[in-house]
Amino acid sequence: MGRPDKAARAAIARRRSDAIDLRLAGVDWLTIARKLAADPTANSDGIAYPQGYGIERYRKNQDPPTDEALIHAACRDVRAALADRRAELNDDVDELRALEADRLDRLFFVAYKKAVRDQDLAAIDRTLRIMERRARLLGLDMPVRTELSGPDGGPVQIENVTADELDALIALTDPDAE
Repeated sequence: MGRPDKAARAAIARRRSDAIDLRLAGVDWLTIARKLAADPTANSDGIAYPQGYGIERYRKNQDPPTDEALIHAACRDVRAALADRRAELNDDVDELRALEADRLDRLFFVAYKKAVRDQDLAAIDRTLRIMERRARLLGLDMPVRTELSGPDGGPVQIENVTADELDALIALTDPDAE
């Protein structure tokens, strides 16, 4: 079995999109698998879904795949489609990050010239803010290390803490906790 042609790849992409849409709608795996099966005897709509699950068996006039095999195929499809979508999103994020970095570079150049040429303190502050923003955007800053310790820097005894004491400890360390 070689690489599918362009029409088959488009049909597979459509099948994967349909599988995700059905799963997002709360449809169970077996129903998804049967709805997208190639063999009309296994397909819940009684049709031959293009490039549906079990297409090779259907073309060879073999029995349709088992329910377990259909479910496995549907799960594999949804995972593959979600991975493709994540990759696309990551590409978009990388593209936007590069664009923002270019914008910051342009702004930095203007502020830097003014800071150096005029020795303008406001321009120096602006230059530093642009540098800080660029470092955060590109992940250049080292992560801040935080450590929770008990009295006098000793370890926190968790096993002897009541729920009320734990809530109080969380309230001390996380001001957003309720």
